[in-house]
Amino acid sequence: MSRESDLQRVLDTGIVSIIRADSGEQLVDVATALYEGGIDVIEVTFTVPGVLDIISAVRKKLGDKILLGAGTVLDTETARAAILAGAEFIVTPTVNVDVIKMCNRYSKVIMPGGFTPTEVLTAWEAGADIVKVFPADTGGPSHLKALHGPLPQVRLLPTGGVDLETLPGFFKAGACAVGLGSALVEKQAVASGDMNRISSLAEQYVALVKKTRNS
Repeated sequence: MSRESDLQRVLDTGIVSIIRADSGEQLVDVATALYEGGIDVIEVTFTVPGVLDIISAVRKKLGDKILLGAGTVLDTETARAAILAGAEFIVTPTVNVDVIKMCNRYSKVIMPGGFTPTEVLTAWEAGADIVKVFPADTGGPSHLKALHGPLPQVRLLPTGGVDLETLPGFFKAGACAVGLGSALVEKQAVASGDMNRISSLAEQYVALVKKTRNS
């Protein structure tokens, strides 16, 4: 798939599901549960032990059924390792211009994190496809709206503080999509192996995105 089609997939789905856990056990099952619930854009963070093996295992099981990415990427070495393991997009918590350049070099979708107008514009001008507004719970939809006003050309993806209650407000404030972590991949559900719970939540979020966009 091309970088353009991968980006469009993120925009069409409207959700980047974030898998973050203390252990790598069951995360292939978690990714499968998310896919079965209707979410096909999945990010595994580098805070998970053995993340490269997990990315490879998820890629092997689900293939092109999902768009698989790596998150919490802090440097170019980590970005390159993730890409070699099968990651098709990279997400960072901060603006790292070198990582953005690396992803541009290998034609991978890059979503760096920014919070202030300066950070957001710096990331965009460096070649970001989407700027992750993080932490989004600090300012909520009003902060996103304030950023979107003078920077309408920048695709914004709020992450942190997005849940079933706040999601509509973020889209109405100008989000192109949202990042969903623990509100979707609940720690208790992962710990207990309750994949039906994760699939059910995924279905709820997919339906809410569709409803919000159509309203």
